Amino acid sequence: MKYLMPFLGLVALLACRGKNVEGTNLGKEIVEIKKETTSQGVDTFSQEPRLKTFKGLADTTFVRLADFSDGFAYDLRYATENNFLKAKVYDCAECYTRVKTAKALIAANKDFLDKGVKIKFYDCYRPNSVQYKMWEIVPNPQYVANPDKGSIHNKGGAVDITLVDMEGKELDMGTDFDYFGKRAYHDNTDLPEEILANRKLLKETMESHGFWSIRTEWWHYNLSAASNDKVANFKWECND
Repeated sequence: MKYLMPFLGLVALLACRGKNVEGTNLGKEIVEIKKETTSQGVDTFSQEPRLKTFKGLADTTFVRLADFSDGFAYDLRYATENNFLKAKVYDCAECYTRVKTAKALIAANKDFLDKGVKIKFYDCYRPNSVQYKMWEIVPNPQYVANPDKGSIHNKGGAVDITLVDMEGKELDMGTDFDYFGKRAYHDNTDLPEEILANRKLLKETMESHGFWSIRTEWWHYNLSAASNDKVANFKWECND
């Protein structure tokens, strides 16, 4: 009885918070109670955040993908100098997309997980201001979309990805990300069977969830439903 009343109070408080979250969502976290026993045999209870839900969010809302799924891997190259620009153009590494893109990515990743692999992101939503930075460094439409028109990356509907196994090892796709040459083309079949099989797995699975690829970049996928969205300049906060 000594610990029963405080525990019941905590449960009631969390139940109320849970109802508010389910009722409005608005990107808030759902919490769950975790029971632990100390070395003295005393039960303690703590709150553990769980993944957010899409309930109540419009399809065009920008969301941080890691808040809605813990099944992805990340290597966001433009937050480093390890990219074809040789420059860091993001203040910090985050992967944001619009809600409809996030939903499609999570669904596609479920299929990949069933096969023992998962999506790894090189780039996600890209603010239009960053597109201008990239254009200043490489003003060539063959490599960088003209920021005046923008790209689907700027709309929150494009991602640059590869596949990794459950230990985080990348599947062999034949080239590194942002390799601009024939070896990166989808229609280049003069490659080892393993590479062709890996690309086929990536392409066919993504296409089955509403994405389409471009011929010259095996890593780039656009969500068809995002094509008519507006170019955006939403900027995420950096916690560092």
